Amino acid sequence: TNGTFQFESPGMQKHLRDLKPDHFGDLIAMNALYRPGPIDYIPTFIKRKNGQEKILYDLPEMEDLLKETYGVTVYQEQVMLLSQKLAGFTKGDADVLRKAMGKKDRATLDKMKGKFLEGTKERGFDPKVCDKVWTDWEAFAQYAFNKSHSTCYAFVAYQTAWLKANYPAEYMASVLTHAGGQIDKITFFMEECRRMGIPVLGPDVNESQLQFSVNKAGQVRFGLSAVKGVGDAATEAIIRARQDGGPFISIFDLVRRVNLRAANRKALESLAYAGAFDSLHVQRSHLFHSVGEGKPTWIETLTRYGQQHQDGADSAQVNMFGESEEGAAIPEPAFPQAEAWSMLEQLHYEKEVVGFYLSGHPLDDHRLEIKHLCKNTLSQLSDLKPLVGLEASFVGIVTKAEHRIAKSGKPFGSFSLEDHNGSHDFMLFSEDYLKYKLYLQAGTLLFVKGRASERTWGRDEGQLEFKISSMDLLSDVREKYFTKLNLRIEAERVSEDMTRELASLLKEHPGKCKVNVSLFSAAENVNVELNAKGATVAVTEGLMDRLGALPDVEVRLG
Repeated sequence: TNGTFQFESPGMQKHLRDLKPDHFGDLIAMNALYRPGPIDYIPTFIKRKNGQEKILYDLPEMEDLLKETYGVTVYQEQVMLLSQKLAGFTKGDADVLRKAMGKKDRATLDKMKGKFLEGTKERGFDPKVCDKVWTDWEAFAQYAFNKSHSTCYAFVAYQTAWLKANYPAEYMASVLTHAGGQIDKITFFMEECRRMGIPVLGPDVNESQLQFSVNKAGQVRFGLSAVKGVGDAATEAIIRARQDGGPFISIFDLVRRVNLRAANRKALESLAYAGAFDSLHVQRSHLFHSVGEGKPTWIETLTRYGQQHQDGADSAQVNMFGESEEGAAIPEPAFPQAEAWSMLEQLHYEKEVVGFYLSGHPLDDHRLEIKHLCKNTLSQLSDLKPLVGLEASFVGIVTKAEHRIAKSGKPFGSFSLEDHNGSHDFMLFSEDYLKYKLYLQAGTLLFVKGRASERTWGRDEGQLEFKISSMDLLSDVREKYFTKLNLRIEAERVSEDMTRELASLLKEHPGKCKVNVSLFSAAENVNVELNAKGATVAVTEGLMDRLGALPDVEVRLG
């Protein structure tokens, strides 16, 4: 239910999984119960719904009105109808009771109690039971919710869930569009798209609309307006040119057709950084290539070419035969010779103009370190209680770093780390700062270890803090920490073909990491450790993938 109305909080998701709702009334009830006060009734509601607890009624006469909620009073309307049935309240009296409940009007409720007990007594109901019923109502009344309101909420929740289930890409595109530009929300919903198997692609001049949209392949596309520095005028000019003349067939075609007064050079540069021209088969590095200092970049040359073409078209005269004089075509500027950007450089620019990494993540090349060395993600540091007494380890890219001087004259630093799941801010003081200050540069990839503990001094004494114990450049981690490759093989499955394939594979990846082979026999209850003399390898994704593909070999790094 991520991204659906009312039912997307972690607590509500847990209760819904336990409840297993199978009719609309369950959704209405959960919407009313999931708020302070009534939330305490949810476990009882779930157990009774699933037949794990007997459904009980204080009085048999209450069953017809409480049956739909398994004997639990959930709505103001139930109280109103029960007061009429049990105590003879008029509809006016019942409405006064509802208002008193909603306003938490203690004086009115006390008056109504006497009337309720008197009415139930006249009808022969047990006074003790009726007193209990009223006491339950009073507790419930503090947070009572009306069913009509809850029904409207549940109906919208059902509609959004139905849309997500039946039109997942279109629904998530809409959710992303209405995330209000909040980076954390968009990141969360992009992760939800990935979980659902829906690719989220960066902006593209031939597919993107103004906002998030869905292409013909059912993939979600970023909108052109999501790119900083582009603006609505430039976006509308690109979309209008595409609608009028069809898809752009090249970067030259684009600058000839798009109104460059609306989509100026600055807008085109931002789109290039975001990868919006990739489908036109032009390298991003080409667009920013310059033949020398002070010389125009190729995108400036392109813009000038496009503007000259448009100016020529605007001023073309019609000759006596009715033919346009555009014949003298302006030559297209030649493609420059430039090396492609590295993935890190490309991702850096994407983050600058969109706020996200679109083509991947700087940590994607380090999935081995993440899998075998990281016990935690940065998002887990938001709650340090579960980490007290344990060593935490995680990776991240430095997105922001500051070097400062305290009033005492001592230097200190702060920095932000980001991983696939979130980000966290850190502070370094005294010796820690001096030890690690060279790592505090934006774009640095780090492997960090530390512990959560209580502060023992200062005004924050007793509060939990995270203390970094070690920090390494991520590029150095494999050689430092991956010292042994452990292969565990069941003895009965060892064959000549397996041995040959394994030996060949290890020889293809020479390096410094030692190899240890463990043979075990479950039948004989025997385990033999074999030191593969002279066998050392370089731990790479390729080696680990191929070892992982061997069906009878368990692989572990140590």
